[in-house]
Amino acid sequence: MRLGTPTPAAAAVPDPAGALGARRVTAVVGILSLAVFMSSLDLFIVNLAFPYIGRQYPGTSLGSLSWVLNAYTIVFAAVLVPAGRWADRVGRRLVLIAGLGTFVLGSVLCGLAPGVAALIVARVLQAAGAGLMVPASLSLVLAAVPAPARPQALGTWSALGALGAALGPVIGGSLVQLNWRWVFWINVPVGLVAVVLAYRLVPESRDDQARGRPDLLGAGLLAAAVGLVALALVKAPDWGWGSVRFPGVLLAALACGAAVVLRSRRHHSPVIELELLRSRSFSGAFAASILYYAGFGAFVLNSVEFLTGVWHYSAVIAGLAIAPGPLMVLPFARVISPRLAGWLGGPGRTVVIGCAVNAGGQLLWYSQIQAQPAYLTHLLPAQLLGGAGVGLTIPSLLAAGSAALTPARFGTGSGILNTARQVGTVLGVAALVAILAHIAGGDPLTVYRNGLILIVAFFAAAGVTAAALLTGPPSRPAVPDAVSSGSREPAGQVVTGSGS
Repeated sequence: MRLGTPTPAAAAVPDPAGALGARRVTAVVGILSLAVFMSSLDLFIVNLAFPYIGRQYPGTSLGSLSWVLNAYTIVFAAVLVPAGRWADRVGRRLVLIAGLGTFVLGSVLCGLAPGVAALIVARVLQAAGAGLMVPASLSLVLAAVPAPARPQALGTWSALGALGAALGPVIGGSLVQLNWRWVFWINVPVGLVAVVLAYRLVPESRDDQARGRPDLLGAGLLAAAVGLVALALVKAPDWGWGSVRFPGVLLAALACGAAVVLRSRRHHSPVIELELLRSRSFSGAFAASILYYAGFGAFVLNSVEFLTGVWHYSAVIAGLAIAPGPLMVLPFARVISPRLAGWLGGPGRTVVIGCAVNAGGQLLWYSQIQAQPAYLTHLLPAQLLGGAGVGLTIPSLLAAGSAALTPARFGTGSGILNTARQVGTVLGVAALVAILAHIAGGDPLTVYRNGLILIVAFFAAAGVTAAALLTGPPSRPAVPDAVSSGSREPAGQVVTGSGS
């Protein structure tokens, strides 16, 4: 793998103190990308397992099954920022390996779960492992890769994360033919290999001046806020949109969110570092990521449900039908996105283009959608545009956000950016489930068109946000002298040597 040329986003982040050889950098990026691939894969691999799980446990609704996905995503989001802070403090490789081990254990328990409730509990443990390993893996990429090579390294890391999410239905569709439990057990050998490779090849990195425990109560309040919004959206069709319970749950979510902000202002290690959000590029990437991943999460689930529910594709055929989109992600993320950012003067404009491509693909599918299968002429072009948009947008969002980070903030900042990703996914999936709940009593095509309008709205809102906040020069937050790049630069250094 040849790592690329500098862009303005890359130049804004300082080089790590310790330099690695080109081959070692390639190996490190590959191992760290494997971690995010696994966590993203398990975010969506269960989509095609839903019918099989439902048949094994009759009477389980789509709303109930959606919590197999949402419980994972909510806990994932809550763990990310405390995990990023913990990684900065105790060692990013150590936290990565701990997360991989927890993820593998959770995967084993998911496969052994005797019922839906036990499966959701096991998914919580699995999500905690994913929440540990993702910010650690991204901060290790930022710490180990020289600035000129970061755009392509970030492209690889984020592309494999997006590829994992998009390939979830593809791989899941194949594994459920054996047994739905294999969608979880497949993680075990891959995770164990990743643990060994990370220990042997990935250099340790930490912020030696980090102090204080992360705000665990704040993380719990964040999880409650996101979970309550998802609960309100998923249960609203059953309660009735005019029911007192719907606004009551939303008000409880708002109260939890306000408590998170208040604690973040006062806590020495807050769950959301408000100083970082004062950077226009970082806050813009954070806000655009929430909106974009809401559209992305709804897009993946909508595609699976339509193919299996309206065109009556089998799980395998549905997975294969989705596959061409994910195949577009890697070349666009690794090659086209960094070059486009260089030509346009930064990744923000690439985000705008990517969101427009995604919205255009969904509008094309909206105009072509029909009850009779017509894959090659109707759905395939929209899938290809969707994959191209993902490849352009996701690495560019990461590049725009990471441009605001000093090495001492790699773990914390990557945790916050990944939290936005998970929060957006929860909200998008929950909103789509609320729309799809009307299929039983109405025209399926009308319902899926409404889902497409929702997805287009999310992508368009992400593009507008990026245009407003990410198309100027990158800015770093104003932080006290004690944590500025001038006095803390060495804190993000790589501790060279392997674990062997």
